Amino acid sequence: MDYLNDFTKELIATGILLILVILSRLIVSKLIRSFAKRSQTIEKRTRLVLKYIHLLMNIIAVIGLIIIWGVQTKDIFIVFSSIATVVGVAMFAQWSILSNITSGIILFFSFPYKIGDYIFIHDKDFPIEAEIEDIGAFHVYLKTPKGEIMVYPNNLMLQIGITILKHPDEEKEFTD
Repeated sequence: MDYLNDFTKELIATGILLILVILSRLIVSKLIRSFAKRSQTIEKRTRLVLKYIHLLMNIIAVIGLIIIWGVQTKDIFIVFSSIATVVGVAMFAQWSILSNITSGIILFFSFPYKIGDYIFIHDKDFPIEAEIEDIGAFHVYLKTPKGEIMVYPNNLMLQIGITILKHPDEEKEFTD
């Protein structure tokens, strides 16, 4: 019983924080899903972006809990700086992965083309004409006119010029 008396403020603040996290996750999920519907975004991509945003919200909630329960700030900074150093070294070695994840999120919110679009990628060494089959967290899957499936990194989709073409099937006239 002494525990409840000693930590009443912390328990109430923890309860309020948990309620705020749950409510904000619900509100953010609804907002992102409505944005995805308006922009005709694939459900798979929407779930991926929600996963990233929920992870960020959980990290912020953990930081809030640490502050509520009175962990010393210098101890928090030591832990976070150690984690940031390890993650920074690992991500520096894998910058391409981080770049593709970031590009995937950017493409979700401002994607000028969608699945089913027929595109031409203006790569001077290897120009590509293909249809977008799928858009993932790291790659875009393209189908060439020969039926080959190509995997193209998301970060290059932002760096290289792309033209949206008419689909070859649209140019054919069908008559009876």
